[in-house]
Amino acid sequence: MPTATVPTTTSSADGAAVPGRSPVIGWLAVVCVMMGIFSIVTTEILPIGLLTPIGEEFGTSDGTAGLMMTLPGILAAVAAPAVTVMTRRCDRRVMLAALMLVLAAADFLAAIAPAYWVMLVSRVLVGLVIGAFWSIGAGLASRLVPQEQAGRATAVIFSAVPLGSVLGVPAGTLIGNLAGWRVAFAAIGVLTLVVFLALVLLLPPLPPENVTRLTVLRDLLGTAHIRVGLVVTFLIVLAHFGTYTFVTPFLEDVTQAGPALVTVFLLAFGVAGVVGNFVAGTRVGRAPRVTFTVAAGMLAAATLLLPVIGAGKPGALVLLVVWGLAYGAVPVCSQRWFLMGAPHAPEAASVLFTSSFQATISLGALAGGAVVDSASTSAVMVLGGLTSVLMMVTVGLFGRPRRSAGPGEAPAR
Repeated sequence: MPTATVPTTTSSADGAAVPGRSPVIGWLAVVCVMMGIFSIVTTEILPIGLLTPIGEEFGTSDGTAGLMMTLPGILAAVAAPAVTVMTRRCDRRVMLAALMLVLAAADFLAAIAPAYWVMLVSRVLVGLVIGAFWSIGAGLASRLVPQEQAGRATAVIFSAVPLGSVLGVPAGTLIGNLAGWRVAFAAIGVLTLVVFLALVLLLPPLPPENVTRLTVLRDLLGTAHIRVGLVVTFLIVLAHFGTYTFVTPFLEDVTQAGPALVTVFLLAFGVAGVVGNFVAGTRVGRAPRVTFTVAAGMLAAATLLLPVIGAGKPGALVLLVVWGLAYGAVPVCSQRWFLMGAPHAPEAASVLFTSSFQATISLGALAGGAVVDSASTSAVMVLGGLTSVLMMVTVGLFGRPRRSAGPGEAPAR
């Protein structure tokens, strides 16, 4: 899932803010884009909190139910570069509004799905929206508000990511526990339709101006720092989503937590993730390697210890908070790594970040599902922890920055 950090620049490749518009309308447009991403994030990870009831209704195992996380990641990884390259002739306003309609259709399709394969079709649509909306919407802040306010506007847009974890998923899980998982998907579908209407009413025409080309992406893949970034991102995201996708079954089976307590645990994880995101954001610019390594170490400790002390509810809660703090830092560190490797092409770096992140989400859920079906949820936690340790070793051996510090910037550590 993309990051909640603020990009290092306030300019956008898409140009300057639309002149002659009320600043209030501009900021309302920013909030609309933020709410679009909030809907996307909530829809993407909502199955994590509802994995067991969905699997029970369709008669699938927890591992097979994990495909609901696998498919969106695969499609998003493909959609991010494809849409970035192919939509240079399409108005951004039209694209964002159309994508919200597709997302709403996916939510309602999930809510009425008569069979598991229909649910998977809805998840394919979700994946297309994730990659396309992120590749278009993330850089629009400076076209919606005056240039001097673009940094704050970008922060508002990206705040949708932790809010989706803290508010969206626990709220959806609570609705699912009280009224059924189908009602939870219908509710997010209604919210998405409201966002669609707001985008149509409040966004100005946004004709595209500069789009990253495939040759730029290909050139970036030839640099050593970017390749190392792909490896370490692959390992840490694999470790997280290979385990977190099945945290609800673990809490139910091992911790013996009921639905209400699982919701509380997920909320605690999400709050810790917000804190971890902002704490890492204050450190990653000065010490990216150290910050990334510490985050991976905390994630490894949490997942390796869960099968040991996670049977007790207090122990499980403490470890989930540690885990949340750690994972909150991961997108910050990963995005920073790619930007350091391509300071001349931040948009292309963000495309690679999004694609690699989303592809690994799907692979992590798929690999974790195979382990859960063949062994147990405790086994997948241990393997996830060992993968985090491998990521730490990779950063230590190959992660030394290959660029010198800029003026006024401390050397990366």
